[in-house]
Amino acid sequence: MYESFYNLRAKPFQLSPDAKFFYNSRGHKRALSYLRYGITQGEGFIVILGGIGTGKTTMVQALFDQLEDDGVVAAKLVTTQLEADDLLRLVATSFGLSADGASKASILKQLEAFFLAQSRLGKRVLLVVDEVQNMPMKSLEELRMLSNFQVGGTALLQIFLLGQQEFTTTLQATGLEQLRQRIIASYYLKALDQDEVKGYIEHRLTSVGWQGDPSFDESAYSEIYSYTSGVPRKINTFCDRLMLFGYLEEIHDFTAGVVLDVVSELQGEVLYVQKENPEAPRKEPKASQELVEMEQRLCVLEEKVEAFGDGLRSQRSLLARLWPSR
Repeated sequence: MYESFYNLRAKPFQLSPDAKFFYNSRGHKRALSYLRYGITQGEGFIVILGGIGTGKTTMVQALFDQLEDDGVVAAKLVTTQLEADDLLRLVATSFGLSADGASKASILKQLEAFFLAQSRLGKRVLLVVDEVQNMPMKSLEELRMLSNFQVGGTALLQIFLLGQQEFTTTLQATGLEQLRQRIIASYYLKALDQDEVKGYIEHRLTSVGWQGDPSFDESAYSEIYSYTSGVPRKINTFCDRLMLFGYLEEIHDFTAGVVLDVVSELQGEVLYVQKENPEAPRKEPKASQELVEMEQRLCVLEEKVEAFGDGLRSQRSLLARLWPSR
């Protein structure tokens, strides 16, 4: 819709994670360094935590792209509300092994054989577990048991754990002491600061061919930061709506006033979510559910607005021909 109006190759603020849009902020750069450090160590657990929408998943996708030529065989789990036996089955499937109907002992043997085979080929095996805060304690203990596989004193499996801050409470449980001892590095990924919000927006726009249209003045960036609190997913959602608004109103220069117009518009709609008070108690929604619902609503909205926008343009063109002096 607005892509052609602003001469962009694609939508710059899509919600679905895409490694090409990865922005190497100070926090993301540090977190990525911890992940790379973990790979060089080839053992233990690396834990990266952060709030919903802070870019953990996109960061891991960017890491995966870099690992393709580094002799690392990687797999990722996202569905983590699984009991221990189901978790093992999913791990095996993620590495391309057949686990249908197999017993736990059989799955463990398959995994060990796979890890050994990769080691003989000079490759390392990496498992990334996302949304780890949802994982039952027994399943976490099963992950620790997988990290026991060794050959000649060298670990055969490296595990990265990604999730939200509440996982720190889970880790304090008495039964997870051995897992805690195997964590070799951890990092908490925060939202972007105000300067990084500007860099983030321009990075995503440049990735799809942005040549300065639309332009953003400094006050616009400031208002976007104020509204989104620097959370990348919130920035994406808001800026996508801002670009749509600019297309409908034929705006090529985004100012604080334009941004506030969009904020005001959102406040009157179903999509509006009251800005969170960081000091007030709150319950975070599930990330996956939030994404699905938001995408569905945006799709319906775009269809309606596209039809409205086309009609509005036709009327403006007709009026210009009838009253050229106005």
